[in-house]
Amino acid sequence: MTDAETATKEMPPYNVFDERCPTRNVLARIADKWALLILARLENGPIRFNHLQREIQRITKKVLTQSLRKLERDGLVSRKVFATVPVTVEYSLTPLGQALTETVTVLAHWVESNMDAIVAAQSAYDAANEQD
Repeated sequence: MTDAETATKEMPPYNVFDERCPTRNVLARIADKWALLILARLENGPIRFNHLQREIQRITKKVLTQSLRKLERDGLVSRKVFATVPVTVEYSLTPLGQALTETVTVLAHWVESNMDAIVAAQSAYDAANEQD
């Protein structure tokens, strides 16, 4: 077997750096601020739609619905409907969503822990580039 054949065999089937790769769509979806916040809120267990909307400030019903549908389509969130009047809908993480949320939580805590340094860097950058 040649080196090129070995390298081809060992490469993963998907390449996020390839513009045609479907991983780009998933990466863009989970990098969305609303998706990250939804995943983080679902980490502690199932939540009803209205409670989820109240918890994530400034998200509209339309955007929440769209984001949940996309996450459900990707297999990250599951939706359960209860036959009540009015209908009750509850969302929870799937095992795949739980695995992703572990990473999301680390990222969210990193941002919270480093926010002062980020604000200082932004202020320094803005001051240095004010004359431009």
